[in-house]
Amino acid sequence: MRILLVEDNPDIGDAIESKLRATGHSVEWARDGESALKWVANGDWDAIVLDIMLPGKDGFAVLRELRAAGCEAQVLVVTARSEIEDKISMLDLGADDYLVKPFDLRELEARLRALMRRPAGNTSSLAQYGDLSVDIAGRNVSMAGRPLDLGRREFRLLEILLGRLGQTVLKERLMNQIFSQDDDVSLNALELQVSRLRKKLLGSSVDIVTVRGVGYQARYHEQ
Repeated sequence: MRILLVEDNPDIGDAIESKLRATGHSVEWARDGESALKWVANGDWDAIVLDIMLPGKDGFAVLRELRAAGCEAQVLVVTARSEIEDKISMLDLGADDYLVKPFDLRELEARLRALMRRPAGNTSSLAQYGDLSVDIAGRNVSMAGRPLDLGRREFRLLEILLGRLGQTVLKERLMNQIFSQDDDVSLNALELQVSRLRKKLLGSSVDIVTVRGVGYQARYHEQ
């Protein structure tokens, strides 16, 4: 992929650039919003990794302007903000996905790969996995055009697993991301969510696989 990285923190930027180059991607690194827009105007990009907290024009302004200019690159926002309103604002402005800092560089690269599996020119939050459609912004899932009734935690579980498609997500990580610290729950609660999600995905192009004693994987297969 040809990737534009927009990040003002030198340590984070260097780490992301090194990781993406090591996995075979072509990367240009912009340190501020104005530079990012110039790079967007003068090149074709497969994906843009965009930090929100930038000097000058922040990530919200950059995202708004690049979409208004007709840029169709997939945009992965990285941010220290965790509030749901900020996430919704990013998606409404045209972001395709987001990661909250701190994050694992392997997850960043996996999410970029997942974005590139979407149909060309799709700048919405809709991801397609065969007959399974997942709308991150709308929190809707459908299979072969039929809506699936997923609970809040079931949807979050699916979102996390699809974000690391084909990779094992540890049970401990899933527990931390699906349940709040105030919830007095055991691993049985996670297993129940997985069981419910599996039943609802039965017959789709996505399987939830148990990695015994470790965690779970989402696997995509052609039908």
